[in-house]
Amino acid sequence: MDQPVHIDRMPAAFGRPLEFDPDTALTAAMHLFWRKGYENTSMLDLLQAMQISKSSLYQAFGGKQALFERCMTRYGDLMIGQLHDALASAPSGLGFIRQFLESVLDEARGVCEARGCLVLNTANEFARRDPAIAEAVAQGLGRFHSVMLAAVRRTQLEGAIPPDRDAVMLANYLVSSMSGLKTLSKAGADEASLKGTIELVLKALT
Repeated sequence: MDQPVHIDRMPAAFGRPLEFDPDTALTAAMHLFWRKGYENTSMLDLLQAMQISKSSLYQAFGGKQALFERCMTRYGDLMIGQLHDALASAPSGLGFIRQFLESVLDEARGVCEARGCLVLNTANEFARRDPAIAEAVAQGLGRFHSVMLAAVRRTQLEGAIPPDRDAVMLANYLVSSMSGLKTLSKAGADEASLKGTIELVLKALT
């Protein structure tokens, strides 16, 4: 006689299957946080941007802060990937550094929205008020620094930056300089002012 077949059922705690694309929803949330910041983004804002219900947000992402931390990771993955590709394809290390700094000019020209950098914006918004977000910011800045360090070392090998200059400190300088440029752009600085600042940064490197 055949034995009865036992069918395991998913516990109710797992909830119903997701009826939306989590990747698309995460990207929408990332752009919203990037534009408005964490504190100024309401739950209603998120639900409308992500086009999901509140229960779906909690089921898929665990809540607003957990969602924000995942958005920080997504932003870092996208930006660092683009920077690595740009560095690999740049004709020179110094050319990449110039391209990196001059990317802020698109905001002054109105080519793109002056949103700044999500990692730097979050650092300014939170400082160290929340340990989890502070750690996410530190990791994001560390990833940016690693790309700048690779660019500086390449530029030193190519002879455009003296080899005796401290590459780590120069990478710190580039990250800090971009932070300042992004802040100036968000504050409405014109293209000429930003260009002048960029030239001073490049001169200080070489």
